[in-house]
Amino acid sequence: MKITFIAVFGFFLCLPSLLTAQNYKPGDDFIELTDTKPHDSKEVWNKQKLAVQLQWGNIDTRYQKLSVPTAVSGNRLSTRGWKGERVNAQAVLWTNKELKNVSVTVSDLKNGSRVIPSSVVTTNFVRNIMTDELNKDKKGACGHRPNKAEWDSSMVADILDIQTKIDLQERVTQPVWVNVWLPQDAVTGKYKGTLTVTADGISPMNLQMEIEVLNHTLPQPKDWAFHLDLWQSPYAVARMYNVTLWSKEHFDIMRPLFKQLANAGQKVITATIMNKPWNQQTEDAFESMVMKKKNLDGSWEYDYTVFDTWVEFMMSVGIDKQINCFTLIPWALNFDYYDLASNQIRYVHTKPGEAAYEDYWFSFLKDFARHLKQKGWFHKTTISMDERGADVMKHAFNLIFRADPDYKVSGQGHYYPEVEPMMHEMCLAYGENFPEDVLAARRKAGKVSTVYTCCSEPFPNVFTFSPPAEAAWTMWHAMAGNYDGYLRWAFNSWTIDPLRDSRFRTWAAGDTYIVYPDRSSIRFERLVEGVQDAEKIRILREEFTTKGQKAKLDKLNKAVGKFMPVNLTITNATEMVNEGRRVLNSFK
Repeated sequence: MKITFIAVFGFFLCLPSLLTAQNYKPGDDFIELTDTKPHDSKEVWNKQKLAVQLQWGNIDTRYQKLSVPTAVSGNRLSTRGWKGERVNAQAVLWTNKELKNVSVTVSDLKNGSRVIPSSVVTTNFVRNIMTDELNKDKKGACGHRPNKAEWDSSMVADILDIQTKIDLQERVTQPVWVNVWLPQDAVTGKYKGTLTVTADGISPMNLQMEIEVLNHTLPQPKDWAFHLDLWQSPYAVARMYNVTLWSKEHFDIMRPLFKQLANAGQKVITATIMNKPWNQQTEDAFESMVMKKKNLDGSWEYDYTVFDTWVEFMMSVGIDKQINCFTLIPWALNFDYYDLASNQIRYVHTKPGEAAYEDYWFSFLKDFARHLKQKGWFHKTTISMDERGADVMKHAFNLIFRADPDYKVSGQGHYYPEVEPMMHEMCLAYGENFPEDVLAARRKAGKVSTVYTCCSEPFPNVFTFSPPAEAAWTMWHAMAGNYDGYLRWAFNSWTIDPLRDSRFRTWAAGDTYIVYPDRSSIRFERLVEGVQDAEKIRILREEFTTKGQKAKLDKLNKAVGKFMPVNLTITNATEMVNEGRRVLNSFK
């Protein structure tokens, strides 16, 4: 055992974070970086028959800002969705002259006297972000990237902006993302409306849209069964907006961000019970949400103020099924506490199985169980281990269950048969599978079995350069593999300049976050689409089984069963998702 210390003055959770100050405020605009890649010349642009054009595009294409779009399909859109579903579309405006005060509106959608109000429609100008590429061997995207110049970088469309009016330079393509959240009480039928683009000095430009509401209903996101777990970082929010950690201003800024996550069906709260569980792998260290204090007589005392405040806040936005607490086995085995005798923060360097490890954790685990039961959270809390080996997990689990045999544990990584029976939630790396009998036994016992992707997979993924359909494909894969849900490690672990540059010193661009400050993304909306598809698959399977409709069930399962790694290539995710959705939406 080795102990180090850092002198402090006062209560350590109240110390200001050592973060790079950002002057960003909610709603601020930004200037995109310069795209230096080859693009269409002035001569190509001058061949356009009209100076300004507007057509429907598709949601699978990242349209290049400085080139004339090719994947466009005219002025009529025809799509379909369930009641309660969010339906995506993308329009494309391109101009050979400057435009001022460009804005977009959508009319009510009408079916005779029946109306889907325009208030359920959102439109966003799509903005561009700097991205890079896979590793040079194209087999993954893990590893350090200290020199951005060594990686091929380009600008790609991904950010769904919040500005309602923009100015466009000449020879620019401007996509518009359209999302229609169909009301759950909508009457089945075809609804028609108009998307209109206006700008100074031009006549309004219109596109027609038709959405067929099918005779099925998607529940509210809070009622979805799919176990979605995208890890949250409150620390990145404090740094990005330059606000005091855990202040009212901090929580006010976080509310719309994590409400957006709740609306995706998120089930899990990411909490930390020690300092730097991942050894500060991102821009923002994950600090402990629990103050551990060693008194003069050697006894331990714990303050759960920050933990309670964070959990209560997340539950207030609608994320309340599970609390995953990281961790008893960090990436660096350093454990912090405040030593009253010396008025210092000390760090214990120890590992599972050692006496110092037990001294540090056993008292906490017993008191934490008491506190969680008092709050009514014990049954939904897990002690979580991220990508740790079986031997150290067994030591930690032994300690946890001695502290309270009713504790739940979770973990992410490889399949270890020797520890699987102990784990309430086991999340396997993409490409690994549970034995069928184990998966069935886990489901019967009410345990959770999920799958995750990270920087290891060249595809499917949600890098800023990944084909958008891959985000949805992964949710289909979760259903094909009979998993309960999906995990990805970073919802909002933002880079230094997340609205302009998604590249990071480690891992491929976009790996550390899937939404932007104040803004959604094409990647995130396609992921939500995939979660909706997963929920629709579950509902239809139950319906067809209950009604004995074997032919329909076989048709659905055949379509879903294709979404396995052996069938995926670097280019066919879009085709697979579109075909899967055609089958899924053919059941009226």
